Amino acid sequence: MNFTHTEERQLFKDSVARFIADTYTLDARNKAAETDLGFSTKKWTEFAELGAIGALFSEEDGGFGGSPFDVTVLFEELGRGLVNEPFLATAILGGGLVAELGSADQKAIIEEIIAGTKLLAFAHGEPKSRYDASHVETTAKKSGDGWVLNGAKAVVLNGGAADTLVVSARTSGAAWDEGGLSLFLVSGDAAGVSRLSYPSIDGLHAAEIRLDNVAVGADALLGAEGKAWPAIEKVIARANLALASEAIGAMEVARDMTIEYLKTRKQFGVVIGKFQALQHRMATVLLEIEQARSSVINAAGRFDGSRVEREMAVSAAKTLAGKIGRLVAEEAIQMHGGIAMTWEYAVGHFAKRLVMIDHMFGDVDYHVARYVALSKEAA
Repeated sequence: MNFTHTEERQLFKDSVARFIADTYTLDARNKAAETDLGFSTKKWTEFAELGAIGALFSEEDGGFGGSPFDVTVLFEELGRGLVNEPFLATAILGGGLVAELGSADQKAIIEEIIAGTKLLAFAHGEPKSRYDASHVETTAKKSGDGWVLNGAKAVVLNGGAADTLVVSARTSGAAWDEGGLSLFLVSGDAAGVSRLSYPSIDGLHAAEIRLDNVAVGADALLGAEGKAWPAIEKVIARANLALASEAIGAMEVARDMTIEYLKTRKQFGVVIGKFQALQHRMATVLLEIEQARSSVINAAGRFDGSRVEREMAVSAAKTLAGKIGRLVAEEAIQMHGGIAMTWEYAVGHFAKRLVMIDHMFGDVDYHVARYVALSKEAA
């Protein structure tokens, strides 16, 4: 299998890297994170004009790429820039489900997503579900030609800013069943929808969402009734691939900042980078990051294979991203000392994002256990 980027993909990677390096400052990013939206609408529009959103959708859906390697290339650069615009929530999760299951009329929304004029959120996780993606207690009951939704969703990425919510609800089965899950397109300001938005420690925003007798039409159903689980599982796998790739970019920046600091900080009149103990620790960091990168490449290469092959490779990549990301974050903080804990210094913000990536859509323990279970299934 050839893992070398195509010329077009390399050019895209370089253009995104230049755009972020030239225009995306940490100070502006942090100020945008403090707003009600949690990101800059101006920057989101500029990313759209650059083609960054469209790169996450196939040509059939009006995009410019959409392959797993397009996801890894883009999100690695987003990780380098600590970008907090809603690529994951809008394009990977919400937009990904519309692309997977939507009718021709429903897919018309993708054009607006790619243009940067429509924001989505995947309202799926619930207060009791933790990392179990099939655990859904929100219900959808038929009412005339439409549906009525009731339930609560927790920690919904971009949930407060989204124009449209992709809501998972149970139309049949028990709370833990994979069967019986359906998806609905719900306007963010629909009657009966209440949203409480809040910032997370890494600069992103999430929301708690309640649905109280939310009435939607028959055309709100995304895909076939009760058959949404395979698409949900696949889109979450794609989100984990994106997060693991983002972690690579963030780890490399934290590593480079730490190496630069070791070259300039002195103790007892000696540059601390000359201390052999610190050299050994940084060598470990370098090797571990390359291991994480290899797992991401493997996951991208196997993503279009069988379900078990895909899920095993993604869980392996997410496990290493979480484990190694935490190692890099801790080493960067410890080697920088007190300066790393200040708000003005960038490395602390990268460390917080790396820790949060581990906890999104399954932490290290969860994905290790999942990998074991999938291995038995594959045997």
